[in-house]
Amino acid sequence: MSTILFRVFRNNSYPVIRSCSAQSLTSNICRQRYSSFPLTSAPYRFGNWENGGGVFHISADIDPSAIIETGAIVHSSAIIASDVCIGSGSIIGPSVYIGCSTSIGYNVKLSNCSVGSSCVIHHGASIGQDGFGFFVSEGIVTKKPQLLHVKIGSNVEIGANTCIDRGSWRDTTIGDDSKIDNLVQIGHNVAIGCSCIICGQVGIAGSATLGDYVTLGGRAMVRDHVSIASKVRIAANSGVTRSIVEPGGDYGGFPAVPIREWRRWIAYTHKINMEISEK
Repeated sequence: MSTILFRVFRNNSYPVIRSCSAQSLTSNICRQRYSSFPLTSAPYRFGNWENGGGVFHISADIDPSAIIETGAIVHSSAIIASDVCIGSGSIIGPSVYIGCSTSIGYNVKLSNCSVGSSCVIHHGASIGQDGFGFFVSEGIVTKKPQLLHVKIGSNVEIGANTCIDRGSWRDTTIGDDSKIDNLVQIGHNVAIGCSCIICGQVGIAGSATLGDYVTLGGRAMVRDHVSIASKVRIAANSGVTRSIVEPGGDYGGFPAVPIREWRRWIAYTHKINMEISEK
């Protein structure tokens, strides 16, 4: 037996908690059983999910096979498909969609986003928060509206403590089968194609576009509003400051140039340094 808790706040007074039992595992039955309670008088209608012990809002649409572990919270109007597992401490915000067989780790925060099927999101990832965008005029800094979403395809893996910002003028998108390492920052409006590999500590600035099968080495940086063609590989610690329009090819350095040119420059610089040190 689960317990549904109704919190009623009136005039900043101490909340009155009413409880009643429910046998239902699904939110649809919850809505039928408690439809007589208007939302205006009971805005916080949460219950304990029997398959794991987490907390859910009764307006959420959750498949009975989903696991919501103790300490996790699913907010109103979220949609959780079959065989989803949500780890302890995770927060699934309002109207978030999670596709079937997706695994959500501990302390993950999802808002303003949809996640495809068979995805893995590791501990501490944060997806769907506002992007970093401001208007600056005569010394006054004003926040730009960040009102769109993050759309994540199927079979995507997102590493621990990675952050993906919601869009402002277009949705932030991650294509099917892409793999993202730990501690990656993906700015607002970024579009990442299918089967991309993004290694740890990469930073992708807002409105950048990556084609399919792009690989970014560790700590690589991509400037805002640039495009990288499909099947391009960027070496670790490189900085992409202008668009790469030719598909394929390897690039490295700062600013990133074709890899052979970068290696020649490194060899030449080393030679000059050796000559200076011998004098």
